[in-house]
Amino acid sequence: MEEKTYKTMGGSGALSIAVGVIVLVVGITSGVLLLISGAKLLAGRSKILF
Repeated sequence: MEEKTYKTMGGSGALSIAVGVIVLVVGITSGVLLLISGAKLLAGRSKILF
């Protein structure tokens, strides 16, 4: 019984680490994309005529 508990805890711990890495990568990627698009918007602001 205890061995099954340890195996379950190990599996869920590994899954948590994997999900954490994926979320970190997605967060960094989306942050970089937002910075780039924001910079492009600010740079193109002077080209707009009303």
